[in-house]
Amino acid sequence: MNKSCLLIPFFSVVLLLPETDCLGQVSKVKSGRDTVTVDRDYALEATMLGYFSKDGARNPVLKANKGDRVRITITDGEQMTHDIALEKLGLKSKTLQEKGARTSITFTADKSDTYFCTVPGHRAAGMVGSFEVVEGVISNATVAGQLPMKNGQPVNLNFETGSLKDWTATGDAFTSPLFSQDDPSPVHEKDMHIGFEGKHFLSSGGTTNYKLTGSLTSVPFAVTQPFAAFNVSGGALQDTRVELVQAGTNKVIFHSTGQGRATLQPVVVDLQPYLNQEIFIRIIDNETGISQIPYIPNDKWAHINFDDFRFYATRPTFPNELKQKDIIILPPLDPVLNAGLSGIKAAQAMTPPKGFKITLAAAEPDVIRPICFTIDWRGRLWVVEGHTYPVPAPEGQGRDRILIFEDTNGDGTLDKRKVFAEGLNLVSGIEVGMGGVWLGAAPYLLFIPADFKTDKPTGAPQKLLDGWGTQDTHETLNSLRWGPDGWLYGNHGVFTNSNVGKPGAPDSERTRLNAGVWRYHPTTHQFELFAEGTSNPWGLDFNDYGHAFITACVIPHMYHMIQGGRYQRQAGKHFNPYTYDDIKTHADHVHWVGERGPHAGNFRSASAGGGHAHSGAMIYLGNSWPQEYRNDIFMNNINGAKLNHDHPVREGSGYLVTHKPDFMAMNDSWSQWLNMKYDPSGSVWAIDWYDKNQCHSSNPDVHDKTMGRIFKISHENDKWTPVDLANASDMELVNYHLNPNEWYVRQARLLLQERGPSKKVHKALKEILAKNPDATRKLRALWTLHVTKGLSEKELTDLLASDNEYVRSWAIQLLAEDKAVSPETLKRFAALAQTDKSALVRMYLTSAMLRLEPGQRWDVLDALVQKVEDKDDHNLPLMLWYASEPLATIDMKRALALAQKSKMPKHLPYTIQRIAAIGTDDAKNLLKELNERVGKRGHSPEDHDVQMALAKALGE
Repeated sequence: MNKSCLLIPFFSVVLLLPETDCLGQVSKVKSGRDTVTVDRDYALEATMLGYFSKDGARNPVLKANKGDRVRITITDGEQMTHDIALEKLGLKSKTLQEKGARTSITFTADKSDTYFCTVPGHRAAGMVGSFEVVEGVISNATVAGQLPMKNGQPVNLNFETGSLKDWTATGDAFTSPLFSQDDPSPVHEKDMHIGFEGKHFLSSGGTTNYKLTGSLTSVPFAVTQPFAAFNVSGGALQDTRVELVQAGTNKVIFHSTGQGRATLQPVVVDLQPYLNQEIFIRIIDNETGISQIPYIPNDKWAHINFDDFRFYATRPTFPNELKQKDIIILPPLDPVLNAGLSGIKAAQAMTPPKGFKITLAAAEPDVIRPICFTIDWRGRLWVVEGHTYPVPAPEGQGRDRILIFEDTNGDGTLDKRKVFAEGLNLVSGIEVGMGGVWLGAAPYLLFIPADFKTDKPTGAPQKLLDGWGTQDTHETLNSLRWGPDGWLYGNHGVFTNSNVGKPGAPDSERTRLNAGVWRYHPTTHQFELFAEGTSNPWGLDFNDYGHAFITACVIPHMYHMIQGGRYQRQAGKHFNPYTYDDIKTHADHVHWVGERGPHAGNFRSASAGGGHAHSGAMIYLGNSWPQEYRNDIFMNNINGAKLNHDHPVREGSGYLVTHKPDFMAMNDSWSQWLNMKYDPSGSVWAIDWYDKNQCHSSNPDVHDKTMGRIFKISHENDKWTPVDLANASDMELVNYHLNPNEWYVRQARLLLQERGPSKKVHKALKEILAKNPDATRKLRALWTLHVTKGLSEKELTDLLASDNEYVRSWAIQLLAEDKAVSPETLKRFAALAQTDKSALVRMYLTSAMLRLEPGQRWDVLDALVQKVEDKDDHNLPLMLWYASEPLATIDMKRALALAQKSKMPKHLPYTIQRIAAIGTDDAKNLLKELNERVGKRGHSPEDHDVQMALAKALGE
């Protein structure tokens, strides 16, 4: 399975090995003690690009006569997890993990079916094809074509003259391009299969001389038949292609690349519009394949193979025809101008927008391997040096340390530096406040009490939680950040499995998690999973309305994280087996190109944003940058060495996130910014791991151990002012809630939370909440009232009548904070569910239901599921299912009645599936009764999914 990326994304290099296929032959194969007779024996190579037969066909149609005994054998063509399954038969092979490993499925042909890979995401990536049961003889015979003629002689378009007669070459790629006899040719790797006709074929360099470039142009000839075909293979790259050109106008009328494989395949061209006109063939190889990125190997597919152009009177049919829809063409590699620069040169190489500048704030040896950081109430940077990564040290032998940096005069240079703590182990997240320093350091969440006047620890690190996994050390707990509700939030990756609880707690008091967002309360010491799913998120921030967003890797990158939500996963299953479906990305785009999957789209994705691996997330809420940047999300694109810029827009219950032009390019392939944060001046600080290698590896020698940088992005409007909010009075901290720079607001809230309840503070905040016309200012006051215990349940309940949807929403979340509400509040929730016009409010009500005992949810969910206006919402249909699903275990009949009233598209089929899973006689009888009622209604389109679900549940 693909691994996700933090500072260090995982890349796979696809090497495609030809397989032998034996089509339509009878054979006897020994299987253990048994001899199996096989009528149709198919062999396919399995890769993320699809299943390939020996003749190059991608996802070929496999045919058999009814009753034939069929075997399909797959060979893993890459170091990746693959299998093969038949959809209708429910037949599945064993799972392959090693390149070259083989497995097969054997079955009797009864009806047509679909074969596919069951590994999550692989079918969607293109590993799917058809198996057809047909009548009559199965034959692959094709009609013969004719060579074009010129001056009464055949044009040398199959190279059987053994020369380049009728062709003109430029450059050096076609100096000696003809190869004969050997397959593979001397310029191709020995395990490749070219499959050329006759004695000769042409290549612009194969996998040996792929760096060569040039072109080859044929003489013009007349189009005398309506169709043509030629054989092609090689790179699926823009600059390795075959063109058919109209002779009179020099217009390209058709072009094709290879598909990234060696085996020649026929391409069919419709030439009917050009009958009796002259055309010529131009073969182009302008791709050197030379990688400009030190850790990415050269592309040996930077060549083109060609053979045997012929005319046909009717459209020819080839079983291995190379169709354009099967070719995923990649653009040239992104130009990355620099690598391995000094800190000063690296800053100079970056290209920020007009009005901005980049300053090198610190570099090695003053900072090495900065893995995470935060900014305190004085504007100082607390930076963790990750010397232990990627291998945890034995207990007590960690080498990580925490540095405190300060810019004392505002020139952008961190001229003051001190060490706060040393000897820490595998630290991956840091936050400060509430009396000390909070660290994610798997297997622990640590707290170091501190005296911030002396910047010294006042005690040893305390183990607040343990059980954090270390299976994949770049997917541990990270991105620690104070939420608006006073909890400490963080991320967690999909390939590390954790079972988190207080030290010594039994499993019954622990929380299992892998991918998702978690939170921990600094005073009540409660821990919970806030939302689950995604991949390896390494960026988390909140917008002006307190909504959480994360950035992820490998899968689509952007998610608005809703409390209780379950999101698309890169791998593995949701902990609740009745989830059935999950919420997909909130972005309308990805930052890689093509359809070969995220890894293939890296380094050729400049126009899209750079690649699949993201680190850091900053929603800019400073006050000095142009307004167009406020509430927008910035993340580092590690593959592209650039700062991506995405723009969230409210849509329904949540957001649609669009892509804006990238903020800037680092122009340095070693650049690896891990996070960015704005400060009191509105400027942004960024830490740069700076390493030649971008791929996570458990081998510590793969990573550089001597480098690291901190940069500052400043706008010409930024104004540096020394600040220390710890010295501010309570009322000054309240007034900071009106500051346009959110940094002041968050730091003021944190300090007031630490200081505790104050009637004077509460009175002033309630004044803002009641009278300030700006919803964001109301929310700021509301959140700080909550963290300082300044609101009663009645006051929160009264806010349910606010004329602002954001205030009503947050009142709901805060009322459900303790996973219990009073009967009166529950009645208010039910009334809101019936009457509130805001999809956002309905979403918060749904989230609140997920926190209450299932028996308390009926009335609210009864109203929410009938809101037809929410049936196409991005989030609500699934969120309502997650809240409704446990009701089946309480009262099946009532849950089924609720589902029958629901306007949500999948609610009833999912409820049928859930009741079937209960498996009792009562459950079966209830579904049988429903099946009878649905059957009497006839077969309406609306009932199709219901009938399918019932048929499956009842085994029909």
